[in-house]
Amino acid sequence: MDEDAVFKALADPTRRSLLDSLRAHPGSTLGELCDGLDMRRQSVSRHLELLELANLVTTIRDGRRKLHYPNPVPIHEIRKRWISKFDEPRVLALDAITRRAEELAMTSTDAHTIPDYVYTTYIRATAEDVWHALTDADLTARYWGHAQISDWTPGSTVEHVRTDGSGIADCAGRVIEADRPRRLTFGFDDPARVDDPDFEPSVVTFEIEPHRDIVKLTVVHRKLQNADDLHAIGEGWPAVLANLKTLLETGEVLPQAPWEFHAEERAARIAQNG
Repeated sequence: MDEDAVFKALADPTRRSLLDSLRAHPGSTLGELCDGLDMRRQSVSRHLELLELANLVTTIRDGRRKLHYPNPVPIHEIRKRWISKFDEPRVLALDAITRRAEELAMTSTDAHTIPDYVYTTYIRATAEDVWHALTDADLTARYWGHAQISDWTPGSTVEHVRTDGSGIADCAGRVIEADRPRRLTFGFDDPARVDDPDFEPSVVTFEIEPHRDIVKLTVVHRKLQNADDLHAIGEGWPAVLANLKTLLETGEVLPQAPWEFHAEERAARIAQNG
């Protein structure tokens, strides 16, 4: 992370305003972001370029449209460095209060107001390496803790199967798009409702963009049902992709499963909902 670029990007009030807009309306186009701003389109575009350079904004293509999403990773890294261990408990307590208030506000609205989740990472690998890691059952079992089992043709079933030998699939869906090695989209939801025509599952898309010796990997998770789902995947996807990145770059996964950081919180949430 280039801290100078991050601080420079955040120093400008217009860029902070753009981040606020993207937080409220993730997936906005340049034209949508220009609405309400008293400046030329070219100036807004330049501000967005600086936010992208600082990795505070990530983009994906949807046909001819370029969609913009806020990326929380650089701010999270700054927080880890600049907030001392003495302040961390107090800050975490305040953060928990704020997050709970936001969740209560979100659960009181229609499910379609839940925003898409977008996360981007950069991996020293080829596009084919990343595609193989996302679609190979043995590799996914190593870094994900579940094996992704499918023949990866559109319409086929995808099963997210436990590695304990039970054969139980905790999530499932159908392949929507498989454009090797650039784009992979599939349903990711309740395995009992894969064939239910009245059920609209959440959808995961992986975008793989090579550049010289590295790959930009973006995961977009859409059609989430509620704030609890959004919070859960906000913990899960960074952990999974960190393990994937480590495996491709070093040949080994992380020493401990990264999702163990949230094991107690996840168990408590499951108990509360159960």
